[in-house]
Amino acid sequence: MAAVFLKTVTLQTIKTEQNCLRRCLGEHMVQKVALAQLPLVASAPTLSERIHAKAFSTVGDSQNERKKRKKNETDFSNIGRKISERIIHLFDEKGNDLGNLHRADVIRLMDERDLRLVQRKPSTGPPEYQLMTGTQIHEERLRLREREKARPKTGPALTKELTFSSNIGQHDLDTKSKQIQQWIEKNYKVQVTVKKAKNVEEPENRMEELFNQILQTMPGIATFSSRPQPVKGGKAVTCVFRLLSKKEETAYRETQEIREGNPMSKEKGKDKESDILHQ
Repeated sequence: MAAVFLKTVTLQTIKTEQNCLRRCLGEHMVQKVALAQLPLVASAPTLSERIHAKAFSTVGDSQNERKKRKKNETDFSNIGRKISERIIHLFDEKGNDLGNLHRADVIRLMDERDLRLVQRKPSTGPPEYQLMTGTQIHEERLRLREREKARPKTGPALTKELTFSSNIGQHDLDTKSKQIQQWIEKNYKVQVTVKKAKNVEEPENRMEELFNQILQTMPGIATFSSRPQPVKGGKAVTCVFRLLSKKEETAYRETQEIREGNPMSKEKGKDKESDILHQ
């Protein structure tokens, strides 16, 4: 009996050890396969990956946008309490010169009067600043914006073209003259062509008189860029109007002042005006 019991215990022990060995081997194989399938998350990025990441980074983009906004913003703006200079030359909101002040005193004035600070002339020594209200800053920005719009565009003047018949009525001529003036004030050149009316008896200088009438509606504004000249075998006359230059505009004003201030110089002023408008 003892021998049978010992044999049974031995067989159970061997069987238990085999099952344990199988489980251990199985778990080891599963862990090995799982580790093989995992990506190398801790590996260093390659050069191409770093370049790709940088290209899509929002940090650089936001910095570029801030620089663009800074360039696009008008220099005339409230700088707040960030005064980089220790001593500045200050004007108050009424334009009174307060002289050179320490930035601490300037900040104190801003707080006491509830005003903003704008930089006027940064290149002077010390730089000039002015205290202003929010309304004053807004109005000044609007003024600067309108002045920028009114500034003539650089580059060669473009040309508009207009054609009509020599038997045009006075009302239609006035309308076209206004259109020509609007174009010229926008720094366009205007080429006008007048066709000779068919089966109509007209004076020989009728078409040239039309050009002179148009020019007389724009005193101190326009002149001939090219004199009226016949085209299409004499069946039409064309010319080009342009804006007066600054020099010509000044000369015209001086002529008007002479005419209004000195009756004896009337003929002299008239001759000078004729030279300006018909050169």
